[in-house]
Amino acid sequence: MKQLLLILVNRILLRNYNLDNIQVTKKSLKKLIDFKRNKTFIPARVLSLYYFAHITAKTCLIKYYDGDIKLMLCPSGLKKDDVIISGIDIPISLGNHVLLKNIPLGTDIHNLELYPGNGGQLARASGACINVIAKESCFVTLRLPSGEVRLVSKYCWATIGRVDEKKLNRRLYKAGQNRWMGKRPHVRGIVKNPVDHPHGGGEGRSPIGRSHPVTPWGRIALGHKTRKIKKYSDFLILLRRK
Repeated sequence: MKQLLLILVNRILLRNYNLDNIQVTKKSLKKLIDFKRNKTFIPARVLSLYYFAHITAKTCLIKYYDGDIKLMLCPSGLKKDDVIISGIDIPISLGNHVLLKNIPLGTDIHNLELYPGNGGQLARASGACINVIAKESCFVTLRLPSGEVRLVSKYCWATIGRVDEKKLNRRLYKAGQNRWMGKRPHVRGIVKNPVDHPHGGGEGRSPIGRSHPVTPWGRIALGHKTRKIKKYSDFLILLRRK
């Protein structure tokens, strides 16, 4: 049943899609993970738990009582044969998908929508969770994993619990495991040729010749703010990330 949720994506041959430090394979399996959980008021049973080498979070295969099968992020503590549900007035229990306005203060959530109807966008990585710290008339105050405190509409959906963790600090047994995660070898710009990087060139251990380090494309690196000035959503951010 897991194979029903995997799509083989064929890339055009004779094209190099690999970027700096980013690995893109010609054939890959796209996981149809359900981040919206929009089948409301239909219970689903957990069939099995899965690990994928391409993502950090654990996933689980669920089967709705109407026969539909989906793949979703697995909260920590969810077990095989547990029953979960999505809806408005439902119990606040592990794995249920509910509206923010119905979630009690201090609850850990994940797979949170940033805007109503967009599907889960925040706290989807391994071990990630968001804490509900306050409620207002139209917004709910949340503390994100980065330390940022922001307002989100109370009509956004979220899943109860913390994303289950994989053992990410274990020793890799081959270099291909990093390639599965989309990682390529990192090479410092100063040891490259000047045609390949702004830091390249020179004789021996020469300096970069600039007042500030830059990216391979010439943009300022290491601490430069990249957020758009006076963005429309600035009023929603109460405390910047650490």
